[in-house]
Amino acid sequence: MGTGLWILIVIVALLAGAAIGFFAARKYMESYLKSNPPISEDQLSAMMQQMGQKPSQKKLRQMMNSMKNRS
Repeated sequence: MGTGLWILIVIVALLAGAAIGFFAARKYMESYLKSNPPISEDQLSAMMQQMGQKPSQKKLRQMMNSMKNRS
């Protein structure tokens, strides 16, 4: 086999590996963020208290649902 063919095979393998790696990492991160959300109700409650609001359970659930629906 010629040198040009080997170079072509290496380039195609690198591109395929990069594409597969990208999609695998994306799927892993989506499932990770779904099971471990970046903010919890306790954190949201603390944030609202720091802003001077008194968080009710209804308001916390509304905000959590709106954040889940956005993603």
